[in-house]
Amino acid sequence: MSLCFIDPHDAIHVIAESVGREARRQLVGEVFHAWVDEIPDRDLPAHYAQAVGELDADDLSMLAAWHATLETVGQPIANTAFLLSIYPSLGEYRREALKVAAGLSSEEAFDSGRAEEHALADVLPRLSRSRATELAEECVGLYMWDRLGSHN
Repeated sequence: MSLCFIDPHDAIHVIAESVGREARRQLVGEVFHAWVDEIPDRDLPAHYAQAVGELDADDLSMLAAWHATLETVGQPIANTAFLLSIYPSLGEYRREALKVAAGLSSEEAFDSGRAEEHALADVLPRLSRSRATELAEECVGLYMWDRLGSHN
């Protein structure tokens, strides 16, 4: 029996093409989260500003509600300027805030197919090999979940 070794980035692509819609949505979310984990600290504010800038009023309200759960900024206001101004004060929660903002902005994009295309074509190649390997392992579990009877 021969073994086939595959690049983890390619494995993630293959799994994404092999699973149903809900599993693919989760996979895309995991790709974005892995990417956020690898963004250098100095670049986080720019990415957060871009993600917040793509949010509509409902999503801004949801992001403000998430900020309120931290109890670090008082009562947040659901507008772009305020959410950008408090970002530096989030400290250790800055990455999580970016994940939440990116997740909110990607919902509509996923429904149109743009988020999936962006994640697999643009974001996935930016992951280090070690992070892509970890993500591929998670994706195998996601594949199993999908194939063993999730509701897609």
